[in-house]
Order: sequence, then structure tokens, then C-alpha cells
Amino acid sequence: MADKNIAEAETTISLLNLVFDTGKHEIVLHANAWLLLCAAAIFLVALFILRGRIGRWTRSMEFDEAVIGIGSGKMKLRPNNTDRQVAYQVWVELSTRKIGLEIDLEHDVVSEIYDSWHTFFGVTRDLIKSVPVTKVTDKSTQKIINMSIAVLNEGLRPHLTRWQARFRGWFQHQMDQAERKGLEPQLVQRDFPAFAELQADLLQVNARLIAYRAAMRALVYGEAGGQTPSMKLS
Repeated sequence: MADKNIAEAETTISLLNLVFDTGKHEIVLHANAWLLLCAAAIFLVALFILRGRIGRWTRSMEFDEAVIGIGSGKMKLRPNNTDRQVAYQVWVELSTRKIGLEIDLEHDVVSEIYDSWHTFFGVTRDLIKSVPVTKVTDKSTQKIINMSIAVLNEGLRPHLTRWQARFRGWFQHQMDQAERKGLEPQLVQRDFPAFAELQADLLQVNARLIAYRAAMRALVYGEAGGQTPSMKLS
């Protein structure tokens, strides 16, 4: 009886058993099907738990809810990495072009500002189109897309519709005049009949774009707990 107990105590269960068949001169691998199923189940459970922990860790890396003024109110969003990528690209464009920098009409030329705005239209459209379709259903992504579209349609388009064609036509005609040859364009543009009104509207749009740039920076870096400057487009 004692020998039997010892034998049972020494019995081991193998998941895989490698055997060399001397008769056939080949190696045979035996697998315990039940143990393999158990091991697979344990692996799947562990993977599920690990993914849950990674998901919680990733979410904890996202900064707090951002508040951005749009129109007459404000919108709230909790940006994900896709939002931050779009915001980063927009912020770079705004920070390296005239469109996102403070305008000084003592030195800046209105027609060049309009050129910068048109370029930004195309860049922003491309960025919006580059958002993966799988992310478009995210509420925060929808909001940042809508905000970018609002900047184009409510921020830039009204000014361009009202002033661009009038100013460009007048300005080009003036620069072609013999008496204007050699004059700085900054001086010529000030003779535009409605320059004071154009300038006031231009500077107002510029202030909104600077606030928009600050909002994009806050989304990227999570500054001040994600609280971004209010930007009213109405």
C-alpha cells in the first residue's frame, strides 16, 4: 500500500510529451488535449484582463474634458489620440502661416493674408478627410471636426465673401497704374475706399483664429487641465 501511494504521489501530468520511436526512428509529440484546452482558456482570460488594464491605463492618460467656445455657446469634449493628432496638425499650420499669427497691416499685405487663408482651407479639408472612418463615430472626434468646419465656414468664409473679390480687383488695378510703380503695397492698400471697415473685420477674424490656435495647442498638450480659450465665431 505504501509503495502504491508513493507511485501515485510521483505521478505527473504532462502537457506535451516528446517520445523517440526507436522502431520507426522518428520523434513523436503527444499532446494532452484537455490540458491544451485549459491552457488556451487561461491564456484568453489573462489576455482579456490585460486588455482591460491597458484600456484603463490608456484612458487615464487622456487629459480632462476640454471646453471650447463655438458660436453663442460652448462645447465640451474629451479628446482621444485621433483628436490630438488632428489638433496638432492644425496647430502647426496655424503657427507657421500668416493665418494664425497676429496681423499688422503696417507690414502685412492683405492679398497675401487671403492667400494664406485659402491655403488653410485646403489643408484643413485634407486633415478632416484623413480622420479614419472608424473614429468618425466618436463624439469627441465629431465635435473637433465640426469645430474645424465652423472655423472655415463661419470664421473665414463670410469675410472672404464680402471683401476678397472687391479688394483684390481694386488692389491689382492700383498696382498696375504707372503712378503706383515703386510704391510699397502696404501703402497702396490703405487707399482702398473701405479700408477701415475691411481692417476692422480682418482683425476680428484674426483674433478668432489666434484663439482657435490656442485651443488646438491646449488639446494637444492638455494645458490648464484641458481648459481652452473661448472662441466665439458669431
